[in-house]
Amino acid sequence: MYPFVFSKPTTESAALAAGADGGRYIAGGTTLVDLMRETVERPSRVVDINGLPYRDIALSSEGLRVGALVRMSELAAHPGVRSQYPVIAQALELGASAQLRNMASIGGNLMQRPRCTYFRDVHSACNRRSPGTGCDAVDGDNRMQAVLGGSAHCVATHPSDLAVALVALDAVVRLRSTEGTRAVPIAEFFLRPGDTPHREQDLRPGELITSVHVPAGPHTRQSGYLKVRDRQSYEFALASAAVALDIRGGVILGARVAVGGVATVPWRLPRVERALVGRRPGRATWTEAAVGAADGARALSGNAFKIPLLERTVRRQLTTIGGLS
Repeated sequence: MYPFVFSKPTTESAALAAGADGGRYIAGGTTLVDLMRETVERPSRVVDINGLPYRDIALSSEGLRVGALVRMSELAAHPGVRSQYPVIAQALELGASAQLRNMASIGGNLMQRPRCTYFRDVHSACNRRSPGTGCDAVDGDNRMQAVLGGSAHCVATHPSDLAVALVALDAVVRLRSTEGTRAVPIAEFFLRPGDTPHREQDLRPGELITSVHVPAGPHTRQSGYLKVRDRQSYEFALASAAVALDIRGGVILGARVAVGGVATVPWRLPRVERALVGRRPGRATWTEAAVGAADGARALSGNAFKIPLLERTVRRQLTTIGGLS
């Protein structure tokens, strides 16, 4: 490690002031501590925010509100979340080991940085870590990299399972800084790499995630998360799918589908959603809708398999959530 200033404020105003002064916020530390140990990140000031009161889980007729400091395991185990928002509970349980879920916060999960090997190797070229140095993943070992949303500057996949579920459910991220508060739709919170891959979230200097809000709707109960990976536990997705369906009277009235493991941000599939609405659940419906899952995908040398895998993953999860009759 290297020298840095550490503080643990007990009030929100003190924490935000420290963040505005260049501090990096830390809660569970499951990502930042690793990156500091590997010298990928070297903040001069670290601000422990565990003394702040962002720990509530509230369910109402309007939706679900989750404080940023709620632990992954706590949210996944919440009876109301498991029954009313099963896709969130499933994404959390598939997202990490039990030990990490006990430590990692909801806000920290959304802020985690890429698991790309080249990003974490300080001797490799990586535009996310060091803008302008290049991207070794484009022509290197890119089996795990993105086929959607990449650019010539970065092809790293977004690592969060929870974020995929939240994008499918149109969640909103609440942010606060010394300048005030604002709300950002989670689909806009995550930024595609484009020419500025080092900008991963729509965050202003010193801003802190305080909570996440998920609107209620008839689709949230009939939802779930599927994660396809090389091994059954403690592994990042090759492809994943969050599906939420509103089926009434034997007709699909609403559909929300997002995927992970294949894109640089959690990726919504509007073409698939449009192909579902107004149709009756069944094998033909799921198969025909899933054909559009990989629209716009571009394979690299080592990950062309992700394109058909993505289609199969979406079809399988539509079948699981919607049934065959």
